[in-house]
Parts: sequence; C-alpha cells; structure tokens
Amino acid sequence: MSTVPTLNGQVIGQAHYATRALLERAVAPLGLSFGQVVALNVLAAGPVERARLVHRVTSTLKVDEPAVRQVVDQLVDAGVVQVDGPAPHVRLTDIGHATQARVADAVAGLTARLYGDIPADELAAAARVLTLVTQRANDELAGTA
Repeated sequence: MSTVPTLNGQVIGQAHYATRALLERAVAPLGLSFGQVVALNVLAAGPVERARLVHRVTSTLKVDEPAVRQVVDQLVDAGVVQVDGPAPHVRLTDIGHATQARVADAVAGLTARLYGDIPADELAAAARVLTLVTQRANDELAGTA
C-alpha cells in the first residue's frame, strides 16, 4: 500500500527537475539550453523589446540579468533571434521559427506522455494550487508578502 506524498516544495521541485531533465534531453540535439528554450517560448508570441524579454526570463528562472543577456546574445550569435530597432526588439529569425517549432513539438510530446492520462479535474486543481504557490513565492521574493 503506497502513501500519498504531502504536497510541498520538495515534491514540486522533484517534479520540476525530472521534467526539466527530460526537456533538456529533448532539446539537446538542437544545441539549446533551458534558458534559451524559455526565451524562445517568450518570443513565440512575437517580437519583444529586449529589456522586456530579459525581465520575463529573469523573473521566470530567478536568475540575474547578465545571465539572461548572455542567453539572448547566444541566440543572436546562433542566428536564431535578431535584435533590431531603436528601442531594440528581439524577434525570431526564420531559423528561430523552425527551432521554436521543434521545441514546441518536443514539449507537446513530453506533455502528452507525462500528463495525458491524468483526469482533467485533477490537472485543473494542480494548476490552481501551483499557480497560487508560485504567486505567494513571487510575492515573498518581491518583499510584498
């Protein structure tokens, strides 16, 4: 008889790191790091002002700005993104769109394998709880709790 684990940071972290490891394995043939995947996901919706992109990735990954600027520079050097305009905007190049499509396919496959047989109501409840936990943690990090 197995016991149901208590939902806490350790359980959430284990799920995150296991899933992240699978994603990193899936995108390794593309030569992408996890941070680059996060940046590409932001850019999938369209061009973003460079400062906004850096902020989005910084706040998502909880890393410092120089590390994210390096991620953007690596994507530029690889020809995956382009920076242009007076208030520099970052956008996917044709290579970037193709790369992002391959990332999206990898994520879709991974999502189907990991979540596909979990009932929708359980997924919705988990999403609500994790969203609330994330918001509370972000509020504490911002010093507003």
